[in-house]
Formats: sequence, structure tokens, C-alpha cells
Amino acid sequence: MEVQSDENLETRVSVCMIVENLPVPADRRVWQEACALAEAGYGVSVICPKAQGFEQSRETRNGIEIYRHRTWEASSKFGYLLEYGWALTAEFILAVRIYRNTRFRVLQACNPPDTIFLIALFFKLLGVRFIFDHHDPAPELYAARFARKDLLYRLLRFAESLSFRTADVVISTSDSLKEIAAIRGGVRPENSFLVRGCPDLNEFAPRRPNPELKKGRSHLVVYVGVMGPQDGVDLLLDSIEYLVKTKHRSNTLFALIGPGTELSRLKADAIKRDLCGCVIFTGPLYGQDLLDYLGAADVGVAPDPCNELNHKLTMVKILEYMAFNLPTVLYDLSEGRRIAGEAAVYAKQNDTVDFADRITELLDSPYLRNRLGAVGRNRIEGSLNWDRQKEIFLNAYRAALDPSAIS
Repeated sequence: MEVQSDENLETRVSVCMIVENLPVPADRRVWQEACALAEAGYGVSVICPKAQGFEQSRETRNGIEIYRHRTWEASSKFGYLLEYGWALTAEFILAVRIYRNTRFRVLQACNPPDTIFLIALFFKLLGVRFIFDHHDPAPELYAARFARKDLLYRLLRFAESLSFRTADVVISTSDSLKEIAAIRGGVRPENSFLVRGCPDLNEFAPRRPNPELKKGRSHLVVYVGVMGPQDGVDLLLDSIEYLVKTKHRSNTLFALIGPGTELSRLKADAIKRDLCGCVIFTGPLYGQDLLDYLGAADVGVAPDPCNELNHKLTMVKILEYMAFNLPTVLYDLSEGRRIAGEAAVYAKQNDTVDFADRITELLDSPYLRNRLGAVGRNRIEGSLNWDRQKEIFLNAYRAALDPSAIS
């Protein structure tokens, strides 16, 4: 292949991105990637699911063409098979439609699930390059949700392996996932890129807090993230109940922000525990609404339990807390400690009482909160921001299109 300059290459190339987990622009990582490509001169189309607030089938934002399909949020093994099968069919039909219009040269699949390689195999026959954007280890995700490693788990390992083999380039979101790409996937170092889902400094910047969000309380503690079986929000409710009923802490409001299959059950559980006076579930928040809560909060919490899955993940919420000078409480996870460092306090493994005590430690010490918050913000400004990660991401595209362009 003839070597071309980055400028000429990027102004001529169209790409198609497929994400099944969340719609764009709600999926901040995928939206940041799409915007980075568009700014670099690529023509960008994104295929994603519909969701509340994102019901349009066809939309153009920031010059990016968005195609959305209907889906639903499964909670059982059979439900996941139906969801993924339907989504794969819809994604393929939309990808064919986009290819007819753009003749895209790169297809990027953002997992989970690890089935989109089947679409990539078809387009590779047409000369399209395939980038596998590895967000979550699907086999570990399955084991965390269903507490078993059965036939379906082995099939997920097989699909993961085929995704790695099909990919021309693999992008990983954490050091642990990059190790999986090398060890389980056999991906060569020159085809493997670590791109963390870091916040954009222009968007995630500390701002004047809105005291009304505390609803008359002295402190606000926030959780931001998905509420699935593996996310530990039930453990967080245990910690909150201990703080309220055993430690008699009535001066703190806990705002739990995000969607998920467990949201209704968790709301009912909070009512059953008589925690409604100190816990609010906002549902998913985006843009200014989310930033207002982060700006008003005193502490951010990441109650993801210690298990084989969570040790491998970089939790985006931790990075968002750090961007807002928020100290974080989390269980002692390998990737969590690697990212947060001294910007967080760490509770004993899945010990909800110790987690509650770490929250108390921060709430009772403005000095400690300010010190840890400053450490976190410095880490974000230093390297854990999207401006730094964006260059690595664009290099991954250059390597996919022309490996000789990367020294």
C-alpha cells in the first residue's frame, strides 16, 4: 500500500462505528471517539441502540451520522441471546445501508457483545479494515452476572478469540484488557493500543456548586454509573443503611445516578430499608444535569465489588470524580488503584461496613477531601484526559489503514 500523508489519508476516509451497549451521544467514550475522528477529517457514521431521550432513528450531530435501532435491556441468559441476535441483525442491515452511501474503509466494533466480528467478516471481503474496541471482557462479565462458567461462558471466550483474530487493530480501555488481548487474543504489540475513557478537560471542569441539589443536607455523596447485578449498588445500599441506622448520620444525601436493569429493584429495596429520606435515584443524567451533581458533590463512590471482572476494568466514574476534584471511595481493585492512586480511599474487599467508614472518614475531614481531590484533578490534567488519549486513538486508526505510517 502506498504511504500517504495523515492529512490526505484522514480527509478521504469514511468509517462506521457500531456500539450496542448505549446510544450516542450518551455513551461518552464512543461519542468522544466519533468526534475525534470527525475533527481529524474522517467521515463518521455510528450505529447504536435507541433509548429514552434518544429515540430518533436517524440524526446528524456535529457532522456525525447516527443510525439507531430498537432494542431492549435483557436480564436473563435467554434474554441476552434474543437481544444480541436482534441487535446483530439490525446492525448488519444498517451497516450495509451506510456502506452503500459512504464506502467506509474502517469498521469499529465497541463491545460488549463480542459478536460484531461476524459483520466485520463480511465487510473484510470488501477490503474494509476492522478495529475491535474492547471495553469489557465479556466472559468475565457473564461470570460476574450469573456466577458460573458453563457452556455459554466458553462460547463467549470463543467469540472473544474470534474478535481478536478478525481485528486488524485492537483498542483496550485498561492495562488488564491489553494483557488479555496479548495473552488470550495473541494480538501483536504493534496492533494493540491502550486508550482510556478519560474525561474531556473542556467539559469536566470544576464549577460553582448548586447547593439546592443537597436538599438542605450538609453533604452530598454521588454514585454515577450503570445499575446492573455486577455494579455493587446493592452493596452501597448496605453501607448507606449502616451509616443512617447504626451511625445515625442524617446530614448526608446520597444521589444514585444512572440507568440499568436493577434500577427498579434497587428503588424498591431502598423503600423497604426506609432509606428514601436520604437516598434519591435520579435515573440517567447527561450533559449539564450530570455536571451539576458532580459539581455539588463532596464525595464520589464506586462500590463495584472485588471480582474477576472488576479487577480488570477502568471505571469511568472514578475518572469523572477526579476531574471534579472529588475524592473517591472504592473497594481495593487493581485497575481502580492504578487509576485513582492517592486520590481515593480504599475499603476492604466487599466489606460494606468498612466502605461506610471510609465515606465517614472523608465527610468528617474537609482537609482530606481537598487534598485527595487536588491529587485526582492533577492526575487528570497530567495524562488521564481525552486530549492525551485522543492522539493514541487516532494513531490506532492510522495503524489500521496503513501500518507503515506508525513508527
